[in-house]
Amino acid sequence: MAVWGIGVAVYFVAITYRTSLGVAGLDAAERFHINASALSTFSILQLLVYAGMQIPVGLLVDRFGAKKVLTLGVVLYTLGQFGFALSESYAMALGSRALLGCGDALTFISVLRLGSRWFPARRGPMIAQIAALVGMAGNLISTLVLARLLHTFGWTPTFAASAAGGIVVLALLLAFLKDHPKGFEPPPAPVEHTGAAFIRRQIADAWREPGTRLGMWVHFTTQFPAMVFLLLWGLPFLVEAQGLSRGTAGELLTLVVLSNMAIGLVYGQVIARHHAARTPLALGTVAATALMWALTLSWPADHAPMGLLIALCAVLGACGPASMIGFDFARPANPPERQGTASGIVNMGGFTASMTTLLAVGVLLDATGDNYRIAFASVFVLEAIGVSQILRLRRRAVRRERERLVVSRVEAVHVPV
Repeated sequence: MAVWGIGVAVYFVAITYRTSLGVAGLDAAERFHINASALSTFSILQLLVYAGMQIPVGLLVDRFGAKKVLTLGVVLYTLGQFGFALSESYAMALGSRALLGCGDALTFISVLRLGSRWFPARRGPMIAQIAALVGMAGNLISTLVLARLLHTFGWTPTFAASAAGGIVVLALLLAFLKDHPKGFEPPPAPVEHTGAAFIRRQIADAWREPGTRLGMWVHFTTQFPAMVFLLLWGLPFLVEAQGLSRGTAGELLTLVVLSNMAIGLVYGQVIARHHAARTPLALGTVAATALMWALTLSWPADHAPMGLLIALCAVLGACGPASMIGFDFARPANPPERQGTASGIVNMGGFTASMTTLLAVGVLLDATGDNYRIAFASVFVLEAIGVSQILRLRRRAVRRERERLVVSRVEAVHVPV
């Protein structure tokens, strides 16, 4: 727990930095004199870097282990956050967010690998959900702490002070983190496992598994509604479209995070005990999210009632835990030496959808004169695409699992209880 906890702390800080713009979107628009499309470019660029790096990160983790990859990630995202604090121009701020996204991209797959090395495989679903839960606590820091510091001390002191968190976790990482328990070192990679041909084969073999592709589409369909809301557009939507104060909007964003943490524990327990619940939970979350957005956006009055907004935020909290189900489809479909690559493919799904929706919302807001009803309707398009792919692949993936006599909580790597 101690060793794995250091890795999770690295991820916690990464999420704090990733979501810090979610409470500073209006301030960033004023500081850099930009419109909605330019504001969305911050998060789009950050997610573009993140999504584009997922497969390379998976390969790096499989090849070099979690500690080296996490160390590089901490250095990069700390520099990015500090650069964002000092940015006076839009171009410099964009570059800083890209650097931050690069470091952030190196964290989560590494933490998943640590969990698989330091815990029995049967605890895999719960360990993954707890890692995501702690990451959401980083989002909580953004909505509760950074928002108040930003209001009190201003842009540069707030973001510069937050960069100190990266320095702290870097020291802990270098001093105490280990890739695996003593006596359970993986065998050294053969020489032929280092060339371009091996990399292509590693990616192709992971992609060929229906479970990997199903996991990617589950992640794609479930994660992005909450990610878009928390990362950038939630606060402007609640303040500008729903007429709430910044304080009340911040409380609703906090509700999304708290709901995520509570539902994550429930989903982890259910999936660990009832493997067949994976698809129903994923599709049920998509259906509930679509329903709440439909009710909110179609409400006849200018502002939706507070009860409906509370229900929307509570349901959005289920998106993160549901996205973790994607890894539970990919895990049993791939051998241990391919887990990082497969996890990288899965993780690309949700961030690709988030990036697409962030861009769509920004463009539609500018095109329609800040009509949030039309802009957020783009959520339904991506959900429809994702659900069609989940329905197409689910039987094939389950049949493949049965043929191989493997379930997601059993892996080839076993460590002491």
